[in-house]
Amino acid sequence: MAAWLNETNQVDGNYGHLLLEQQAPIDPAQLRPYFESAHLDAREAFHGDAGLDLHPDAGDPGAHAQYPACLPLTARRGLFGEVLCGLVTERYSFLGDQNWTIPVFLFRHHADARKYVFALARDPARQRQLHGRHGNDFIAICLDGNGLVVRFLAGEAKWRKSLTPGEVETLMHGQWEDDGAGGKKRSGLGIWYGLNRELAAPDGLRQLQSILKERDPQGYAAAILSLDRALILRGPIVIPRTDLVMISGNAAKKHQPGTSLLPADAAPADYTAGNPLQVVEVILQDGDTLIDQLYDSLWAGI
Repeated sequence: MAAWLNETNQVDGNYGHLLLEQQAPIDPAQLRPYFESAHLDAREAFHGDAGLDLHPDAGDPGAHAQYPACLPLTARRGLFGEVLCGLVTERYSFLGDQNWTIPVFLFRHHADARKYVFALARDPARQRQLHGRHGNDFIAICLDGNGLVVRFLAGEAKWRKSLTPGEVETLMHGQWEDDGAGGKKRSGLGIWYGLNRELAAPDGLRQLQSILKERDPQGYAAAILSLDRALILRGPIVIPRTDLVMISGNAAKKHQPGTSLLPADAAPADYTAGNPLQVVEVILQDGDTLIDQLYDSLWAGI
């Protein structure tokens, strides 16, 4: 990671800003193990639902519908941004210096991807764009010595082909719309709007808990219990929350190295949720080629 991305890290109280800019190419094979681990839970769930072998041979029925390689290009790019967000979270230092861990990614809760794999396995012509997954892009947790969840991080990750100021403004503040007086205004339905309305205990925590109950109920028994206490309706125990926004994409033509697209010195005034906030910007060169090479290689040759 250090050879691939140049790091500029700033922290001001409850606000952190991390700028990561590509300084050299990376071999997709170096990222493959992390991406395979991130997608394995959903791959097992989707393949099982569709009646596919986990690692089908090329001539097996439905082998063309392997998750996540079978997904449309737009969906791949969104998944890449979310997995990269997790990789950055576990690799770099954020404000607060918590030891973040992501026991499992939440991709199995992408209902439209599940339907897509099921139909595509039975009819190769059923290729289409996907509806996005609702809820948190991913959840990371911080555990104490007893395995209890003492803080969680809720991440919002977005990939854009070109990280221009206009694209970032749209991400954060929503699309342009008529203002009723012949002009244009932002809809206000962007990332800041979503974060400011988030629940103290979002449904991503329940999704994480349900997967942990299935995959490792003994290893994460204390974490599962602490999430139960946070998710009950009567007298919940509040688990402190940190918010994370990560935007990633290709550098715009006019990008100047070391220049951020979101405020680096202080939290944006548009963020009013009041939680510690970490912002990450990942600026790549020819990231689309990297994504395609990486996703084409996942579980290849097994």
